[in-house]
Amino acid sequence: MKNLILSITLMTGLVSEAIAQPSAQTSAASFASFIDYQKTFSRPDESFRKKEDTLQKQFAAKGLKWPANYIYIRSFKYDSQLEVWVKDQVSEPFKLFKTYKVCVLAGTLGPKRMEGDYQVPEGFYYINEFNPRSNYYLSLGLNYPNISDIALSDSLRPGGGIYIHGSCVSVGCIPITDEGIDELYILAALARTEGQDYIPVHIFPIRYNVPRSVNYLNNLVKDDPALKKFESRLEDAFDYFDKFKQLPVIMISDKGEYIVNGASLAKTKAEKEEKRIKKPPVTHLERKIASIPESVHEWPKYPGGGEAFMKYLDDLGTQMVDYLPKGVKKAYVQVEFIIDKDGVPTNDDDLIDELINKMEKMPTWQPAILNDKPVAKKMVQTVTIEIPEISTAAGGG
Repeated sequence: MKNLILSITLMTGLVSEAIAQPSAQTSAASFASFIDYQKTFSRPDESFRKKEDTLQKQFAAKGLKWPANYIYIRSFKYDSQLEVWVKDQVSEPFKLFKTYKVCVLAGTLGPKRMEGDYQVPEGFYYINEFNPRSNYYLSLGLNYPNISDIALSDSLRPGGGIYIHGSCVSVGCIPITDEGIDELYILAALARTEGQDYIPVHIFPIRYNVPRSVNYLNNLVKDDPALKKFESRLEDAFDYFDKFKQLPVIMISDKGEYIVNGASLAKTKAEKEEKRIKKPPVTHLERKIASIPESVHEWPKYPGGGEAFMKYLDDLGTQMVDYLPKGVKKAYVQVEFIIDKDGVPTNDDDLIDELINKMEKMPTWQPAILNDKPVAKKMVQTVTIEIPEISTAAGGG
């Protein structure tokens, strides 16, 4: 399961881009890879011809394997920077490849809460769109608003259409110039081709290890307890990654609050070592899957159909209640898994061992079908983990 980002996929709202609408003749399913599909558009094709060799040399100079199987993006509003981290295997720590300058910032620090506020969001997202015909040269769309944003923002007009893009103008997006987006678009497209369907993008108000930035944020939130609490949850994720160079598991409470699982580990090394010693090693089901098509004619089918699968997910959520962090009553966990061509569920990540172990014990599915042949297919599903309310019947006296 790659990038077990627990912000849920909900993309709504206004789209301020000229979205590419490929014809049936040039649909993604018609090509051998996502890269081949992107190269049918003039701008990505030009970017590959202009930048791919340069990027390979930059990777070689830093001792990084080309291309990156996994990338992670984090951006800092006040510091006007966007970092790209890469790695080859899930178990490896991320390594910093490059820091790009965010050339202009709309709004101020703090999350986006409504359409038209010109705010750059803050929180935990992933790339859900590659736009080769952007008004701003090239752009990568983010899944704003996520579940947290929907819970905490204007219920009717939370806004949308948030992108990392070229050019140097912004009304709530993250512009890194045409040169910057040339490189980032290639890196993201290559990672997508290698199987990373959910490329995480974490947006922070500041670098929490830069005193000048911290002082600015402290002055901003000192009279706003709600904003202070929100920003402290982002700091938890920053601390975790800064210490371990791995992504934390991030959950969203029923109130829309981010919960960073393992946040305390990032602050106390002794606690980390103690838990590492006590935790038994976990072996997951491993399979070598040659390829996973973008599109299929028939999706995998769970034994008993959709209703049976929904019941399975409800039962799974109930079983996972004991693993909720202290004080959290409800969380939405988005998981990614693969139904192989023989119908066996598998995964390729090692996050949240308990949940993965349970999902690997699912019954055999009816596999996806492409051109009358069974194929492997990647699935994404949300598991709701909730402590049930205890009702007390009124008694007579």
